[in-house]
Amino acid sequence: QVQLVESGGGLVQAGGSLRLSCAASGFDFSIYNMNWYRQAPGRPREWVATVAPGGDAGYAESVKGRFTISRDNAKNTVYLQMNSLKPEDTAVYQCDVWVNRDYWGQGTQVTVSS
Repeated sequence: QVQLVESGGGLVQAGGSLRLSCAASGFDFSIYNMNWYRQAPGRPREWVATVAPGGDAGYAESVKGRFTISRDNAKNTVYLQMNSLKPEDTAVYQCDVWVNRDYWGQGTQVTVSS
């Protein structure tokens, strides 16, 4: 079955950086778009970024220029490099894939202090 396991979150000061990872299994990783979403307390789930199988990427306006999504198809892993972090980036970050239906992992907490 599809499994997505995120890691790399933590507490960081504003202006700092974190790199999130998501290890995927249970499907042919190399042919699917992979996504990152985030959810802050009391707010709806928000799309952050998508990377296509070949590496083309798209970003939400709120993170464009600060975050970079990438993938390693040999390792079945998708990454999210987050730079110039802001307190409003504080959220649980989840990776996500649509394989007949939507799947997402448990998430990893990112907390940015001001």
